[in-house]
Amino acid sequence: MNGSSVSNRDLVSSLLAGVGENPAMAAELAVCVPSVYLSSVKSLLGDSAIKVGAQNVSQYDKGAYTGEVSVSMLSDLAIPYVLLGHSERRALFGESSELVAEKFSAAKSAGLTPIVCVGETLEERESGSTLAVIESQLQAVLSRCEAGESLNCIIAYEPVWAIGTGLTATPEQAQEVHHFIRGLLGENGEATSILYGGSVKADSAAELFAQADIDGGLVGGASLKAAEFLSIWQAASRSSV
Repeated sequence: MNGSSVSNRDLVSSLLAGVGENPAMAAELAVCVPSVYLSSVKSLLGDSAIKVGAQNVSQYDKGAYTGEVSVSMLSDLAIPYVLLGHSERRALFGESSELVAEKFSAAKSAGLTPIVCVGETLEERESGSTLAVIESQLQAVLSRCEAGESLNCIIAYEPVWAIGTGLTATPEQAQEVHHFIRGLLGENGEATSILYGGSVKADSAAELFAQADIDGGLVGGASLKAAEFLSIWQAASRSSV
């Protein structure tokens, strides 16, 4: 819940300038903004390579759900991506894995690409239940797919204990979970991008993205600083070459 018309314009302008200086970079770049700014940010980005995503969406398509945003509304604005199950939605707003799965189904039915967030708390990691937690969160989503069906989604692993705390999972810790997730995805594993989302910074990005199963980053606070965000994007681009 950051941004204003002025700060959004400044940030987008800096991102466009940075991308323009590096036209051959390989990694896709997208910004997920509060719903009230989706139209204005999309307009600012114009026909650039930077995509736009929403931070959340309702499981309902329409009706008496005051204050909610539906998948059809996002489709109407031609918004390609939507975050689902972010740790803050789960922890602060009580969103269950089943609710996230319902939103996943709604997003896919509208042709959106869901970015499904999964991750464990510090207590869960210290108790040795990290992989069990991840599996439970993911299986709720996977159960909504038919056997052999393409997922057409992105998975983001965000260890809750590493978000906004200054802590970052070691590359080895992150790789272990990413490898586990890819295995859970079965035949969809190789075709699905898996992002790391635990306080990604410019100085840690290259080492994280060098891991075999880490395809990019879901960037939080660092995305509000254009130079830092662009450095992370450049690290992702170099690792994908």
